[in-house]
Amino acid sequence: MKKVTMADVAQFAGVSKSTVSQYINNRYEYMGEETRIKIKEAIEKLGYQPNYIAKSLKQKRTAMIGIIVADIIHRFSTEVSRSIEDFCYDNDIHAIICNADNNPEKEKKYIDMLQAKQVDGLIIFPTGQNPALYKKMVDENYPVVFMDRDIKDLDSYFVLAENIQASYEAISHFIQHGHKHIAIVTQPLTISSRQERIEGYQKAMIEHHLSVDPDYIISGEIAELKTKLHALFQLKQPPTALLAGNDLVFLETLSFLQENKLHIPEDVSLIVFDNIPFAHLSNPPITIISQPAFEMGAKAAELLLRQINKETTICERVYFPCQLIIRTTSIKDKKS
Repeated sequence: MKKVTMADVAQFAGVSKSTVSQYINNRYEYMGEETRIKIKEAIEKLGYQPNYIAKSLKQKRTAMIGIIVADIIHRFSTEVSRSIEDFCYDNDIHAIICNADNNPEKEKKYIDMLQAKQVDGLIIFPTGQNPALYKKMVDENYPVVFMDRDIKDLDSYFVLAENIQASYEAISHFIQHGHKHIAIVTQPLTISSRQERIEGYQKAMIEHHLSVDPDYIISGEIAELKTKLHALFQLKQPPTALLAGNDLVFLETLSFLQENKLHIPEDVSLIVFDNIPFAHLSNPPITIISQPAFEMGAKAAELLLRQINKETTICERVYFPCQLIIRTTSIKDKKS
């Protein structure tokens, strides 16, 4: 079966090859509506498929980017990736999504693989454990944006949540309701976002003249958390309030509480740091710290596209505020 060429489309539509090329490359400035309709109909009737490889060689761009997610299971990561993909679709860019499982070796392989495929740029939720590789990309002016996790001393583009302030507000909210024995539970403190949430917790406790008890600061792999929660609630003074550091920690905490017949908020008040889609439908509805995932994803994609297009930009860290969505059913008032 003969392959349909651009020349075939031009002949069918009664226009020049250069006009067809302009149409395929979305250059419509000097093209009338009637011409556009003719070319569109010719492409559809002939079944013409543009040669994207030839196009990328000519333009020195592949119109593809890579998204390397630390852990796609997180709702936040999924929402950010969806937002980036939406932005790419609107700008005729293909997005390749890879899941690094918080594994630095896997992350490095994906970076190397995507660069070998000559993607135009990368958006990375970094493990933080490949500093030399991150610096190499930046030094070579390779278009890259780092999402959600800061890397100190790296002069690049970052899109970040205001974790310290958000955690501070959540702990302050507990304190305003009379809680003094407050715990925070996170996954391992290997990345900046988790460290910052601990920092916000400590800041709130100190500024409200409450002691920071290290026994109330829990971090560990998901598989370890139930054991650590058991030890936490066996303390002489167990916490009356708890901030779960993300959605996966929340699920483990909820499972632990149910298994041990502990109830929210009668036994422990709870706030979750993450975008929990059905938190308002749980029993009881849960107070959450919502991150603007879609806005953050769109900003990351915008920053990457500006680099790809070689627009004049200054490396920056863009911070997005979070929102404490209060549902009093998950917080018991301890004021006497």
